[in-house]
Amino acid sequence: MAKPGYTGLRRIVHAAHFSALGLQQAWRHEAAFRQELALTAVLGPTAVWLGESALEILLLIAPLILLLIVELLNSAVEAVVDRVGHEHHDLSGRAKDMGSAAVLLSVGLLIAVWLTVLLPGMPGNPTP
Repeated sequence: MAKPGYTGLRRIVHAAHFSALGLQQAWRHEAAFRQELALTAVLGPTAVWLGESALEILLLIAPLILLLIVELLNSAVEAVVDRVGHEHHDLSGRAKDMGSAAVLLSVGLLIAVWLTVLLPGMPGNPTP
């Protein structure tokens, strides 16, 4: 059974409001999110400047957005775990470590994509 509440466009507007609150909370409480957003603010325009085609620009920007998404999810996991309790528990530690690992993999993907697109001689790139 569907949850009663807003439907149609009102539901979308209502959901967008909560999404904006989530971004605001991430900015306010998560230093890593602020750092990654600053990185995106620098590398986003750099991608537009360095990308030689729309596809290259998209390839350079997509992992930046993915990193922000993964950081938001990691922060959400950490907030829920902390809400449950601050005492050490193996499952709590596992959840936080897995979220952190997801962020690390996203950073690795970001670096790999940027190197592959921008460095000549990388697999798939012609040498000058």
